[in-house]
Order: sequence, then structure tokens, then C-alpha cells
Amino acid sequence: MSEFGHTTAKVAAWNLAGFGGISDERLERQVEGLALLDAEVVALVEINPLSALETLTQGLSGKGVAYNASIVPQASNLHIGVLFKEGVTAENPRLIDGSDLGDTERRKAFVVDMKVGRFDFLLIVVHLKSGRGATEQQLRDEQAKLIGQFITERREQSREDILLVGDFNMIPGQDVSNFHHLGGEDLMDFLSSWDLQDRYSHILGKGRANLLDGFAISRTYSTEYIRGSLRVFPMHWAMDIGREKFRETVSDHLPFVASFRVDRARD
Repeated sequence: MSEFGHTTAKVAAWNLAGFGGISDERLERQVEGLALLDAEVVALVEINPLSALETLTQGLSGKGVAYNASIVPQASNLHIGVLFKEGVTAENPRLIDGSDLGDTERRKAFVVDMKVGRFDFLLIVVHLKSGRGATEQQLRDEQAKLIGQFITERREQSREDILLVGDFNMIPGQDVSNFHHLGGEDLMDFLSSWDLQDRYSHILGKGRANLLDGFAISRTYSTEYIRGSLRVFPMHWAMDIGREKFRETVSDHLPFVASFRVDRARD
């Protein structure tokens, strides 16, 4: 057992579908979904309005689940933050300079130093440029290069583990250059591309879906990451509602969740 009180912990990532704002009714359903997810750390993108994060923490507290929150406001209306349970620490939250390519309508990558039990890691949460055209892919390339360079420089300075999650807006097998640049000097293992090839995380209309969200770990993570634990959490199933109803009332994205050993430090 670690001082955290557990030998393992779950880290999740979820897009709240905040484009245009999140209504009180949708936030209430999201509280229900997060309580069922029950992860120690939850990276969130598309937080809108900014106060939605506090609404979620208060709602979860009402269900007996105590979370703290960390966020750095973006220039746009869509924000990135993290929820973390009591006993988990999150320090030095910041944004990666230039990762919005100088356009305030885009999001900068959010970075925070985290520790769960004896397991400490750098969490990078991204919400990259959306769109399937060549122009959008090129913009993601430029964002990915900046974030990849940040990762490369960080690894040159420290052996600290890195966890890169969020809405990549990248599809494995299609956006090859995006993945190449985002991984820095081949430092990241894109678990979601390999372990979830037959899954989807982004729910589209008319029954369509794809794997836009991403979950990557630095290659030295093999000692803490519990292999095979990464999965798409079927929140719609847990909430006992259909996929389309979930898309309409909760989010058009499903969360990723993975388990890690927290009773040892192997940096």
C-alpha cells in the first residue's frame, strides 16, 4: 500500500462537449457520469463556461465524491482542466506557450505536475484543432510539433514520466504526421492507437463514430502502467441510456480510463 491508501489508481480523460456552452441539465448528467467513472484523476476538455468545473465538483461532492480542481483559463471559451480526488496532488498548472499557434480561438495545451501515492508524473492535456481537411491537419501538425518539442526538452531535463491525453482530433491510421510530431523524438507510446483499434470515443450523428481522442504515455511508463488496462469507458451503458441519447444529453465523447501502480516510484 502507498501513502495514498491504494496500490492502483485510475487516470481518465473526457471531452465535455462544451462548444456553445454546457447547460445545467447537461452538467447534472455529467456529474452522474463522472461519479460512475470514479477515477482518481480526470482530465477534462471543452469546459464551458469556466464555472462549469466548480459546478461539477460541487455536484460530485453532493454524491459523496470529493474532488479538487486545477485549471488555467484559456483565451477562448473552451477551457482545459483536471479533477483529482482527495489525497492526490496537482501543482504548477500552466499552459504551453505558442501551442495555440497565436490564435486565441484555439486551445493551448494544459500542463500540471501530479502525484498519486508514490507515482508522480507530468500530465499534458490537449485539445487540438478539429477538422478532417488538409488545412486542419497541417494546423495540427504545427501544434503537435510545439507540444512534441516541449516533451522532448522535458525528457532531456528529467526522467519524470509523462502522460499525454485529451481530444487529439486525430484518427489513427489517417493523421500519421500528427502522431509523428506529437510524440516528440519518438518518446511517446500512443496506447489508444494500438489497444483501442476496434473502439470509438467520438459519437457522430446517424450511427457513425470514430476514435478522435487520445491516450499516450512516455515509454518508461511500462513499470507503472498496468498493461491492457486502457479502455473506453462505456458511460452511456453505465448510465443505462442509449448511445444517441447520451450524445444528446451528456456528451458526444466517451471517456478513456487507464490504471497505474501507485505504490512505487520508478523514474
